[in-house]
Amino acid sequence: MSHEQFPTDDPAVVTCGLPYANGDLHIGHLRTYVGGDAFARSLEKLGQETALVSGSDMHGTPIVVNAEQEGVDPESFALDWHEQYAETFPKFAIDFDNYGHTHDETNTELTLDIVEKLDEEGYVYEKEIKVAWDPEEDQPLPDRYVEGTCPYCGATARGDECDEGCGRHLEPGEIEDPTSTITGNPAEYRDRTHKFFRVSELSDYLSGFLDRLEGTDNARNQPRQWIEDGLQDWCITRDLDWGIDYPGDDDLVLYVWVDAPIEYVASTKQYSDRVGADEYDWEEVWQESGEIVHVIGRDIIQHHTIFWPAMLRVAEYQEPRAVMASGFMTLNGDGFSTSRNRAVWAREYLDEGFHEDLLRYYLATNGGFQQDVDFSWEKFRDRVNGELVGTVGNFWYRSMLFAHRNYGGTPDADLSGEVRDRIEDAVDEFGAAVNDYSPREASEAAVDLARFGNEYIQRNEPWKLVDDAPDEAAQVIRDCVQVAKAVGLLMQPFTPSKAEALWDQLGEDGDVGEATVEAALEPPADEFAEPAELFESIEDERVDELNEKLEARVEAATESDEGEAAEGDDMSDDDAEVEPLADERIGFEEFQELDMRVGRIESAEGIDGADELVRLEVDVGTETRQIVAGLKQLHDVDALPGTKVVVLVNLEKAELFGVESNGMVLAAGDQADLLTTHEDAEPGTTIR
Repeated sequence: MSHEQFPTDDPAVVTCGLPYANGDLHIGHLRTYVGGDAFARSLEKLGQETALVSGSDMHGTPIVVNAEQEGVDPESFALDWHEQYAETFPKFAIDFDNYGHTHDETNTELTLDIVEKLDEEGYVYEKEIKVAWDPEEDQPLPDRYVEGTCPYCGATARGDECDEGCGRHLEPGEIEDPTSTITGNPAEYRDRTHKFFRVSELSDYLSGFLDRLEGTDNARNQPRQWIEDGLQDWCITRDLDWGIDYPGDDDLVLYVWVDAPIEYVASTKQYSDRVGADEYDWEEVWQESGEIVHVIGRDIIQHHTIFWPAMLRVAEYQEPRAVMASGFMTLNGDGFSTSRNRAVWAREYLDEGFHEDLLRYYLATNGGFQQDVDFSWEKFRDRVNGELVGTVGNFWYRSMLFAHRNYGGTPDADLSGEVRDRIEDAVDEFGAAVNDYSPREASEAAVDLARFGNEYIQRNEPWKLVDDAPDEAAQVIRDCVQVAKAVGLLMQPFTPSKAEALWDQLGEDGDVGEATVEAALEPPADEFAEPAELFESIEDERVDELNEKLEARVEAATESDEGEAAEGDDMSDDDAEVEPLADERIGFEEFQELDMRVGRIESAEGIDGADELVRLEVDVGTETRQIVAGLKQLHDVDALPGTKVVVLVNLEKAELFGVESNGMVLAAGDQADLLTTHEDAEPGTTIR
């Protein structure tokens, strides 16, 4: 790994986080894969040797749970979904050089080799720990079979992570008040012997690794707090029948997060084995000097920046150069809900007849990569109509049509200095954006160049020059055709099919995907046929129709769930919108002990390194309190000052990401709907 500017002399591999092979893909899932594909294509545009790999995660408790519900074995269940994913990704032009899965022979062999290396180097030891146990079923409860309370922040936690609160990885036995998801009864902890990886001994290395790490800010900053708080050793085995057996111990399987990232290596090896080491050498990438870039969702940052590089270090593999962690996706401002059918499914999008490049462009370029992105059919329409149709498509068509009708192709004129400079600037902007790991800015280099093209042709009005100043007209159109070619080249990572269609219309030889940025200034073909418009506008009526379909599906799914609940069925769906009422009651005296007051937010600012947390200064009447709240991704932080809120003021103080929190701001639901007052109650007013 060089840490030099791309392109480098070392081969690169771009990996995308493995999808769990347990359900349909929706457009929220696609964001990471489209982003990874666009970034890999962008590297290739710069001339960087690059492979894009991934695979399906076949192991882990969610697979077992869903297979049991289907009445099939985990392997056949996961393989069915794996095959669907392998068929779906190409339909969105996600062009993996290899797409494997974690249960294949290559990954199994590499996993066992790496784990044995960890053991040989003295980084694995046995320890007796408390494991959640279902006394009624008389079985252990690994990961998603147990839920309870996070010991760090008090939020509801499932399995091995606090997915509704602080986002921390949780070791077996850490969840408080454990409950069996099998029976719903309280679970108990029993002693079991498991294998641990001495991650704590690698703290100094990991601190240095984060200093070197490139990519998005959240991937570099979020893990620092875990190191500062003191890393805990990592339990790498589970009481489960499905998975890769721990070497020499058939009673335990490896924790899914041991073998899952090793699939990155296995998938790269499979690609190398297929094309030959002369074409692409996986050992050079992973064991010598490769440029390794991981593209993931932000919920798995800890695994990729703590556990994974620690394993690679001990096993004598190369560390990642960069981790790009994307934000989450919402739908019309709310979360996706698979149980409520509140999603735009990948297959549904294609069935509606939309071109894959439209969604690729929206997902890869709508906001910064680490920012949350909201999808709505209205926003989708506006981006397509405004940028793809109105800017890029409009320039392509008008410039090439004029060139064809008046010159039969590219006019016989030299490229002007102004346009050459502007194209060179766009290429430089594109390269800088790729090196800054920003797909959005890379695409903006192309779209801004198209805007320049529209302004240039409008400013020079070649249609007025054809008769009176033919040489000037030819010069203008010669420039415009060159700009069209350059825009198509730079748009290719984001709209590969449309860029290839433009390439064909321009009469260019070869594949636009194989052309590098140097081709942006190579002369266009002398002749080309009459072009066709490459993008079509989306009408308002079409958006209304799509919204009606979505609302009808959500309503039907909701009514179905309500009907099942009325019949006494247990609603245990993870996406249920309303939690059941608590059976346990508290007395009035206990309620009176809660001191809740009206507060007014005086200031708000994000906490460095924390994706969710905001530091608030809240006036509670008698004083101003500093309170930490998980509002960053759900509210406009700059708009929070002046907001009236309800504050629990007699909550014990806590420290989150090194910031003291003195109270709790109350909010409703996953979207943190802040509780406030109907009238104008003053700060300090008691809530009764």
